[in-house]
Amino acid sequence: MQRDLFEEEHQLFRETVREFLAREVAPHHDQWEKDGIVPREVWKKAGEIGMFGFGVPEEYGGAGITDFRYNAVIVEEVIRIGASGLGYSLHNDVMAPYFVDLTDDEQKARWLPGFVSGELITAVGMTEPGAGSDLQGIRTTAVREGNHYVLNGQKTFITNGINSDLVVVVAKTDPAAGARGTSLLVVERGMEGFSRGRNLEKIGMHAQDTAELFFDNVRVPAANLLGAAEGQGFFQLMGNLPQERLSIAVMAVAAAETVLQTTIEYCKSRKAFGRSIGSFQNTRFVLAELDTEVEIARHYVDKCIRALNAKELTVVDAAKAKWWTTELQTKVIDRCLQLHGGYGYMMEYPVAKAWVDSRVQTIYGGTTEIMKEIIGRSFGF
Repeated sequence: MQRDLFEEEHQLFRETVREFLAREVAPHHDQWEKDGIVPREVWKKAGEIGMFGFGVPEEYGGAGITDFRYNAVIVEEVIRIGASGLGYSLHNDVMAPYFVDLTDDEQKARWLPGFVSGELITAVGMTEPGAGSDLQGIRTTAVREGNHYVLNGQKTFITNGINSDLVVVVAKTDPAAGARGTSLLVVERGMEGFSRGRNLEKIGMHAQDTAELFFDNVRVPAANLLGAAEGQGFFQLMGNLPQERLSIAVMAVAAAETVLQTTIEYCKSRKAFGRSIGSFQNTRFVLAELDTEVEIARHYVDKCIRALNAKELTVVDAAKAKWWTTELQTKVIDRCLQLHGGYGYMMEYPVAKAWVDSRVQTIYGGTTEIMKEIIGRSFGF
């Protein structure tokens, strides 16, 4: 079925993004995988062509356009070339709402120009060693002392953890108040007492810097509190999770589509028993099943993108998109690897890298089990 999500301006933007990635990313990504990090320069180059902060007001350097389709274009093109090291989707899809919607005029002037230019890389500090899906279980605290908060605690599994200049940290400002005692503070690079641990070694996404963060009596100015008042952090996080989960779903479908297409081409050229492996009924049946499921997923995700633009995407809709597409992604890539035979286990073949990179998709942003729980609760049981 014809895809009709994008307009001409989105396709023109796609050409710009595709050319940038071919020039600045694709030739270097293998080395970044070895290095375990993407150089900051590639962030600045992306900022120069307008890849960040579409919704940022023009007065701060952005385009002033609230249209998630531009975000989707970047995600799809990054996934298409297997550039899993780029943390652009976290910056654009997850962090932008915090810095655009929750900041006052002074904070906007201080942070948004750098956000758009790629000079200020962002991250969010939610997960802790003892608190993952249960955000109310965090132990990091922020105690108000005059014009500062004294921040203590640690975070782990933080995407952009090494490169980040601004980290939105989830902390307890009133431990006795439950969900209403959580606030969001922006910790800036160089603040005394703020340190980074090791760049964590993962089974996939090797070029993506994922780190531990430590806060030892960090004096964070009260002017770095996000939102008009303390105690709103949990609700601010919940409000932004649907967009984050939709972004992951966009990644999942794009990855499944990309690997499926390369596998179809492989099955046409690979010979076994004197003929292409694509000519065997089992191969055709497997590919037919995967192609059908991926196309159905694509149309649901596109509908979710339209709903998000219309401010109608619900928590439940996003949860459905997130768990279904990420589980489908792992299924598609695993079966495509099987069709590659022994070559699928070799890292020189894109399907192998896609296989290891995909595994985290059903975990971060809310596990499959948590997504099902969200959906199940909506029934009123």
